[in-house]
Amino acid sequence: MTNRSNLLSELYQARLEDLKEIASAYGLAKNGSVEYLRAQLIRDLILPEWDLTLDGLKNILNNDLGSLLGVFGIKKTGSLRTRRQRLYLHLNHDPKQLKEENLDKMTKEDLHALCKALELPRSGNRQTLLIRVAGVLSAQYKNWGVIKRSLKRGGASVDIPYPGEDEDEAVTTPPSIEEKVDEFVSDHPEGWTFEDESSLIESIEEQTDTSLSEVAASIEESLNSHVGELEQPVPPMMQELSTEEPTLEEEAALLEITSRRAEVEAAARDYLLVGTTTDMDDMNTFIASLSTHGFSVELSRVQDAIRTIIMETAYRSEQEQHALSSKPGSWSEREAIRLFEQMRPQLRERIPEIVAGRRGNLVQARMEFEEEARTLSLDLRSPAVSGRLHALFDLHLEISEAEELQDPSAARRNRMLRILYHGAVHLPDDVRRTIERLERNLPSFESLVETVLESSEGDFSEAQQGLIIRFLESKGYLVNTAELRPRVLACAGIVGTELGYLTPSQIPRLAPGILVSDDQVDAIVAELKALAATFKPPKAEAEEPEMELAESVADASDRVGDVRGKIDRVDALLSRLRLQDDQ
Repeated sequence: MTNRSNLLSELYQARLEDLKEIASAYGLAKNGSVEYLRAQLIRDLILPEWDLTLDGLKNILNNDLGSLLGVFGIKKTGSLRTRRQRLYLHLNHDPKQLKEENLDKMTKEDLHALCKALELPRSGNRQTLLIRVAGVLSAQYKNWGVIKRSLKRGGASVDIPYPGEDEDEAVTTPPSIEEKVDEFVSDHPEGWTFEDESSLIESIEEQTDTSLSEVAASIEESLNSHVGELEQPVPPMMQELSTEEPTLEEEAALLEITSRRAEVEAAARDYLLVGTTTDMDDMNTFIASLSTHGFSVELSRVQDAIRTIIMETAYRSEQEQHALSSKPGSWSEREAIRLFEQMRPQLRERIPEIVAGRRGNLVQARMEFEEEARTLSLDLRSPAVSGRLHALFDLHLEISEAEELQDPSAARRNRMLRILYHGAVHLPDDVRRTIERLERNLPSFESLVETVLESSEGDFSEAQQGLIIRFLESKGYLVNTAELRPRVLACAGIVGTELGYLTPSQIPRLAPGILVSDDQVDAIVAELKALAATFKPPKAEAEEPEMELAESVADASDRVGDVRGKIDRVDALLSRLRLQDDQ
């Protein structure tokens, strides 16, 4: 027993290479991951007296199951059936392979055999079997496959049980109510009737001296603890559609999904470029976004239908990736690949035209590209061909993005957008709407700035700045505000610098504030004069400061006259610009 305990401790702490050496030394198989191989060695070397086959697991007592699970280093608690399921999974499956997202690859026969081993109902179609297995895997998540960390560090000891150790105790000690309930639940995996439960209560009452009410209360408490096991939460991606008849609205929405399946698949491929089928929050957000395409995603049946298409598309994408790196499996597949390679130059030339024609709608562009491939007699049913086709389309998108980053005009516009949107989250809604409108019309803004600078021969003084602001105002842009005027003029300076009209030092760092009208200028001058009069002292000694203030007011009046002249010249230039725009 001591030798087995030492060997068990060594198995807990061994790495994959060490486990393979131990398996070779004992003439055992050494395939699988580190956890799977460790479980096989514990079964064969530490617990050889135990029958841990599928049939043998059903004959092991509940108490013994807890001890065996402890030897394997995994969770020990749970009902009898839950323990058997956990031990079966740990002994016969690799946790890295048997995952919920991989169940879709299994055939109905495989799922049927797995349901039998996990003591699940075996009736229903493939999707029903898949849902049942997924429920068990979800409930047993992280409870099998990996041993406890304390065992890997060698900080805990485990007692090794032997068959028949507690046989006398099992004979003399009657089973408890909890054990009988566990057995009852395992014998009725699909549920039970009121008559079955009444029979259970009567049988327990006959074997105990407890009153009927106490027995019923104990049974009810034990049965309630198993309700969660009978109603395992199923991942949303594997939920089965309701068996109720769909309404007319749901039937119409599902028919639309069927008729527009190609569009949904194209959108799913776009989602799978960066998303996954395991991130349910991300997938639900994507499904909700399809409402902008006219789908009734508020209906649960529509969501399930779209989710199924996404899963099928993800599975097909995996097949395509595998086909890209493997050799043709048949003569037909080889000929289909040869035809695609012949048509590749023609398809490559058509991609820019298709993307430009759809104006950035990549979902519609991908659909049109698939239709183009079908017109060239390409067999898109073959994963090797469809995988190459979509890889070509995605490669073009990546190249286009790289080219845009190297385009000087794109880089210039990115600089302008950074200036416009700097701290935009704190701006009022009307200001943000104006910025968004400017973003949509940046090429026109660049043309305006180029025209102004060209007519002024590279001068970017206040007159040219005011001209740009007033022209934008005439087009409905509310840019003459304290928030937007400095940003717009800074962007105009960037355009002038990039086009060679200005130097970097001429870019406005702190642009003027809000322009004032002629009436406002007169009011300011009048207010200054009135202010000067209030400071007029009664004595002659104070005449000298008063004269200085009066002279400053007179200078301000002269400057106002100069500003009026500049505004007149701006109006004349604005009129010429409008005349050119009309022509």
